[in-house]
Amino acid sequence: MVVNPLSFSAVPDSAELARISRDLRFYPVKNAHPRNLTPEQIDAFNRRGSLQPIPIFSREEIDSIRAGFDELLARVLAEGGNSYSISSAHLKFGRVYDILTDHRIVNCVSDLLGDNVIGWGSHFFCKMPRDGQAVAWHQDASYWPLSPSKVVTVWLAVDDADRENACMKFIAGSHHVGHLTFRESHPDEHNVLNQTVENPEQYGEVVFDELRAGEISLHSDLLLHGSDANDSDRRRCGLTLRYASADVRAGMDWNRKGVWVKGCDHSGHWANQPRPMTD
Repeated sequence: MVVNPLSFSAVPDSAELARISRDLRFYPVKNAHPRNLTPEQIDAFNRRGSLQPIPIFSREEIDSIRAGFDELLARVLAEGGNSYSISSAHLKFGRVYDILTDHRIVNCVSDLLGDNVIGWGSHFFCKMPRDGQAVAWHQDASYWPLSPSKVVTVWLAVDDADRENACMKFIAGSHHVGHLTFRESHPDEHNVLNQTVENPEQYGEVVFDELRAGEISLHSDLLLHGSDANDSDRRRCGLTLRYASADVRAGMDWNRKGVWVKGCDHSGHWANQPRPMTD
């Protein structure tokens, strides 16, 4: 499989991250005249930290995206990877690049982040039926060498996602608490990631991110979220797409992952990676 030579860990070294000075405060969206979202949705995002569901792709479009993922997953599994290992996919696969830059998604993100937006991340989280893997409560910002905290994650449902097959869940309003203390996860917890925030319910109510295939949710990088193990007989695949305001600065060379999806980066900090030739 031919891929872009850029390679980045989905979970960077915590000691190296700790040496980077980061501004991890929530910056409320100030947009009195959004073009795609409604003022009520902007207010809800500021209060609750997420928006869902937002329809993006038609049934025919998401069926095509799913077929492409099925093919990609088969290749990755044959090469020794697993269903969670397809990270920075927009740097390697043209089909994922096309989703990251799709104007219907970018226009929603732009109403939250402004006119100059960088797409920098893409990671498939595919829970196979009864795979036993959970995603513990965490904040995305804990993993990323980015500052300030003006970053939004889009979660695209490749498959239908509901409580039965372990959809994502949020702690509404927890993004206002700031960066939270976490502990390292134990191997016997079967956590896809390596961090756990304890007693998350003290920070707000649990909201289940139930989505039909082709719909998206958007959430702040400071919002507590996670998902249970998939104990059903149905797969649950989602593609996470990461976006930042162009004034965000990235350490550990993560600026090289960037694609200018709207406007530009006048500072020249972020790269503007081309579309990969491999689909």
